[in-house]
Amino acid sequence: MIGGGSGVFDMNWIMIFVVSIALGGLTQWYIKRTFSRFSQVRTSSGLTGAQTAERLLQANGIAASPGAPTNRDSVGIIPTKGSLSDHYDPRKGIVALSETVYGQDSVSAAAVAAHEVGHALQTHKRYVFGEIRTAIVPVVNLSSSAAPFLIMMGLFTQLTGLFWLGVVFYAGAVLFQLVTLPVELNASSRALTQLRDNGILSAGELPGARKVLTAAALTYLAAALISVMYLLFYIGMGNRR
Repeated sequence: MIGGGSGVFDMNWIMIFVVSIALGGLTQWYIKRTFSRFSQVRTSSGLTGAQTAERLLQANGIAASPGAPTNRDSVGIIPTKGSLSDHYDPRKGIVALSETVYGQDSVSAAAVAAHEVGHALQTHKRYVFGEIRTAIVPVVNLSSSAAPFLIMMGLFTQLTGLFWLGVVFYAGAVLFQLVTLPVELNASSRALTQLRDNGILSAGELPGARKVLTAAALTYLAAALISVMYLLFYIGMGNRR
């Protein structure tokens, strides 16, 4: 059975919680600050985020024709509500751009739009980590939802097996976040290359786009680090008797 709490583990829990809040808050502040800063910098090309995405999709031969079905080889673009809610849906072949990106002609908008196109290119070219990430999404959605419940029930009922099952489920969610890191970094690398090679941004504008994409990557890195810390804490708790 799992033993009761101790001062050491209580302190570790508090430390991890404080670090999680601080790290998560700082990275969110940084991405919003960086995005806002380069949202004020207009591009020399004058292309909006939607136009940037469309041009890059066309340049790579995967732009969907009007009215045609979308998929990994025929990608469409739609607006979506919110700020920094941009994403690519590999199942539907849709690049969704937020209100602050879709109709804006800024360095930030171009960088984010190109990043999402980078994900579309990963799907089109069957980038291995992207394929793994997409394949495990359904399992991770289930395991990440069940993990906290199983861990808490294992602690309250003193059932070690139930607790460890929750930890295994949580480890699956951590693995997903670790796989996400190379996917996001690769999409950003593709984005910068596409923006440069297709003349969307000038040489003087590319460093700003790189800063926006780096800030975004830090949020994924922070999330992964926080998850790993919690996983190690749960493993340490489970090893106590």
